[in-house]
Amino acid sequence: MTPAPDTGDAWLVVIDMQRVFTGDSQWAAPRYDDAAAGIQRLLPRFTDRTVRTRFVAPEHPQGAWVDYYRDWPFALVPADDPLYDLTEPFAALDGPVVTETSFGKWGTSLQSVVGDQPHLVLTGVSTDCCVLSTALAAADAGARVTVVADACAGASDADHERALDTMRLYAPLITVVDTL
Repeated sequence: MTPAPDTGDAWLVVIDMQRVFTGDSQWAAPRYDDAAAGIQRLLPRFTDRTVRTRFVAPEHPQGAWVDYYRDWPFALVPADDPLYDLTEPFAALDGPVVTETSFGKWGTSLQSVVGDQPHLVLTGVSTDCCVLSTALAAADAGARVTVVADACAGASDADHERALDTMRLYAPLITVVDTL
């Protein structure tokens, strides 16, 4: 396992810890609670350097998203629907929330919070979707990316591990650690 990098100037990015990925939702991440516990262990190390993200459906899907929401119509609700609420304790945290209609959260909204080439410590759900999409785009843009495996959860354990293995292929741009 790769040793944990110094996180003195890093930003903790808590990706999509939302109701839509819990319980009996069609998008539930089975180890959501484990990821939440891992994130909670990290929070004290990132005072004033934590940003939360939310995935929401676009008001009017375009392109391939039309087909996507045809397959997942339950999720085609307004951004303020309780389905897209952050769960506790993440909803109660102070600090910025970046809301996007795309899987990847790296873009101008997140950059305006963390800067152009920051060190990002990624956590959240789903490892095989939004975490992976964010990690690849951020690393490609020059950000240092650390993914904390035990603070993430996938659609399944196998999907989680496949996504981590994929991100490990991007070393040294992306570092995967078990814990910080």
